[in-house]
Amino acid sequence: MIRAGGIRVSLDTDLSDLAGICEKKLRISRDRIISVKLAKKSVDARKKSDVHFLISLDIEAKGEEKLLKTLKNATKTEKTDYRVTKLKKLPYRPVVVGFGPAGMFASLVLAMAGAKPIVLERGGDVDSRVKAVEEFQSGGKLDTECNVQFGEGGAGTFSDGKLTTGIKDRRIGWILEKLVEFGAPDEILYLAKPHIGTDKLRGAVKSLRERVISLGGEVRFNAKFCGIETKNGSLSAVRYTQNGQEHRLETQSLILATGHSARDVFELLYNEDITLSQKNFSVGVRAEHLRKDIDKAMYGDFAGHPALKAADYKLAVHLPNGRTLYTFCMCPGGHVVAASSEDGRLAVNGMSYFSRDAENSNSALLVNINTDDYGSDHPLAGMYFQRELEEKAFIAGGSDYHAPAAVLGDFMEGRVSEKLGRVKPTYRPDVRFAAPEEYLPDYVCESLRLGIKEMGKKIKGFDDNDTLLTGIESRSSSPVRINRGDDLQSVSLKGLYPCGEGAGYAGGIVSAAVDGMKCAEAVIEALSR
Repeated sequence: MIRAGGIRVSLDTDLSDLAGICEKKLRISRDRIISVKLAKKSVDARKKSDVHFLISLDIEAKGEEKLLKTLKNATKTEKTDYRVTKLKKLPYRPVVVGFGPAGMFASLVLAMAGAKPIVLERGGDVDSRVKAVEEFQSGGKLDTECNVQFGEGGAGTFSDGKLTTGIKDRRIGWILEKLVEFGAPDEILYLAKPHIGTDKLRGAVKSLRERVISLGGEVRFNAKFCGIETKNGSLSAVRYTQNGQEHRLETQSLILATGHSARDVFELLYNEDITLSQKNFSVGVRAEHLRKDIDKAMYGDFAGHPALKAADYKLAVHLPNGRTLYTFCMCPGGHVVAASSEDGRLAVNGMSYFSRDAENSNSALLVNINTDDYGSDHPLAGMYFQRELEEKAFIAGGSDYHAPAAVLGDFMEGRVSEKLGRVKPTYRPDVRFAAPEEYLPDYVCESLRLGIKEMGKKIKGFDDNDTLLTGIESRSSSPVRINRGDDLQSVSLKGLYPCGEGAGYAGGIVSAAVDGMKCAEAVIEALSR
């Protein structure tokens, strides 16, 4: 099979007739084609007067070697293949803590190998999570154990479901194929910037869980990890609480995939003398624009074309103060959501449904925070720094989980906003006007003012005075790393496998899933000995 890339087609092209495209664009006659499928599709909007698609096709044809020589941008390609070693014996059952992307795919791989993993998830299943989140966003009480951060599917379940990643790994194709098998849309297999959307991701998460259980695994919800036991420098047992009672599981392998918001786990590990280290992270606000304005800025007169979905963007500017301002987790046609997980602390995130058709588009505007900014060499100093900022944001919003918000024109002039412009907030329960200086360091506010102005030069209207800034965006990544060696085990404890975003080894759904698979493979190897 060959992959032919860089094929330019108009927005009006019928992509159901791929053989016709091969014939017209690549001069391959239909009688030579055995099969053809869409491998990649992206929007080329570099020239607003000429927006079109660039596609790649996987072609099985007669005389492929000759085609490889004659076609431009053509390479040989192989089908994704991922195999798991089947275990012949099971000396003990491994435990996975956390059922976000890393924990889900670690559990799936373990279950496929016959390891019968036991999964402990502090939050509820995805359906009970949806109810808890809706109650909180409607003005109800925050459930600190089941919320946007904690529960089946992890934080990604209440996001845009983005599947873009900066890593290259043979496991990625398999992950995408499994997600489609579990109910994600087929288009994630070929879109250059695939996303599932929080609505479709929920169904895929449940199907993955059911597969793990069907293969002999267990998933225990509302089961909060609370301790480890060791013997001769190795893990010997895991403790957890469920329904008010403490339980104990004997095991020699624990994949710890608790996510970046399980701060009590960091404190637990620190008290157990597990080696941790500081890590850089970022902080800022969510910027909301009208979706139609962003679509117009990105697509010009092609905005609104039925073949185009809501426009996305990715920006970064390096500033004279030595900081960088960049966009993160851009949600076209989405919402700003309440992402708090601790009493008296406020955090926001962004999410989109699969349709991406809401009135606003939003993204995080983040400023890099370095370990020097923490003011301490304590391994948890970054986490404490995060908490302090979130407490300030909670107070700035009125101490009732309303989010502090500012209209950009006022923020740029140093005024506290008194009324909204064209952009209405999507955050629930609601927002209250407050200056970002009330909860963000001065250097972050300075970077926002400098950087947004520069971003306005790259995307017309990005610095529009009516842009709404809602804070605080503080959970983009973990400020702590759980140190591990080349064998993926903690440098402090044999049998402990720190995994995913929370451990500091991933940054998004796909990279976390890849890391979960790697940790599962390491556990399978240990079980095979």
